[in-house]
Amino acid sequence: MKKYKIKPYGSYYQYKRKKAILRNLMTAFILLTGVFATLIITNKLKLEDVATLFSMTEQNVKPVVEPFFLEQADIKYGVHTAKPPIKGVYLPATKMTQLDELIKLANETEVNGIVIDIKTDYGYLTFETDNPALQCAVKENPAIPNIKEVMDKLYADNIYPIARIVAFKDNLYSEVNKDQAVTNADGTIFETSKGERWLNPYDKRNWEYLLEISKEAIELGFKEIQFDYIRFHESMDGKALNFPEDKSKTEIITEFTQYMTESLHSYGVNVSADVFGTIITSKIDAEIVGQDYKELSKHLDYICPMIYPSHYGVGSFGIEHPDLQPYELILEVMQYSNMAISDVPREERSAEVRPWLQDFTASWLGTYQEYEDKEVKEQIEATYDALGKEWLLWNGAGSYHEDALEKE
Repeated sequence: MKKYKIKPYGSYYQYKRKKAILRNLMTAFILLTGVFATLIITNKLKLEDVATLFSMTEQNVKPVVEPFFLEQADIKYGVHTAKPPIKGVYLPATKMTQLDELIKLANETEVNGIVIDIKTDYGYLTFETDNPALQCAVKENPAIPNIKEVMDKLYADNIYPIARIVAFKDNLYSEVNKDQAVTNADGTIFETSKGERWLNPYDKRNWEYLLEISKEAIELGFKEIQFDYIRFHESMDGKALNFPEDKSKTEIITEFTQYMTESLHSYGVNVSADVFGTIITSKIDAEIVGQDYKELSKHLDYICPMIYPSHYGVGSFGIEHPDLQPYELILEVMQYSNMAISDVPREERSAEVRPWLQDFTASWLGTYQEYEDKEVKEQIEATYDALGKEWLLWNGAGSYHEDALEKE
């Protein structure tokens, strides 16, 4: 099993910064030497003057004064995770050729974060690793063969890197480890109508597997681990499946979240999770997928509800066609989110709300509209009007409307 050393937050950045400082010092030294050489050659400065300039007599040395420190209370502030509000975009592992384009977008607009696939919906890792515990999930030709170059670019442009890890939806690992998959009452592996298989959230061996992947992402330099599909599939509801009866779905997902957050905080990273937007207002939906909005907010650093207008049914929040009124829909949902979070005692709150917004056109709907600059901007404005500070934009093709964003 690979051993990990706990590194301070931002160590990759600090390494790069030290190199830059050293390079600047060397440049300054060369320039200064050139200036003195020119002055000496032109007889504007004598060698004895240079010696006097750099000499220091005993009279020049000031006495060292011992610093005076006030006594401080024993308080931990977690400065290592401090950062500005994140406004991010999603870059699929299959679209890495667009990385430079998104970096340019970040340099020219308010965007300052990029979410990148580390573990895909199928279960593959997107990068090479020599960790024996993860070899079964590595393709011969991974989607991101140059992951270190990718991280170098993100750090060079001061872009906050977020690792997207698909948690329990996993056809690959469930095939290799059938006893860790969700199974039917007769012992066969459960599959959705689309042939999707899932890891069993009740099996803590799966927790350790996901923790190992998270550690790999941290080693690469990611500053945040974001879990997606941290839930049960909705079609599992009402099925005879081999789940323990002593804990509900919401209880086990909350336990998993707490375990992962506490484990990963020791590595100095933030932890977030994508959740269904409907769980904010629907207890039934929350129990079906196992996501309790209030409970999860007690453990995560960021909770990321997917509140795409196109995903809400006709008449939601009194809006006939939510996809046609993005501002009104987002404002309503975020206000309900605020109310839900406010119900949690202040001392128990942990998560900031960072919603996923829609930057794609839902052409499969009977009634829809093209999502362009105006529609994207309206969602961002609604987020701010609901007192939100952060957001993420989703587009499966990794293409975004630049004019919807504030210029840098």
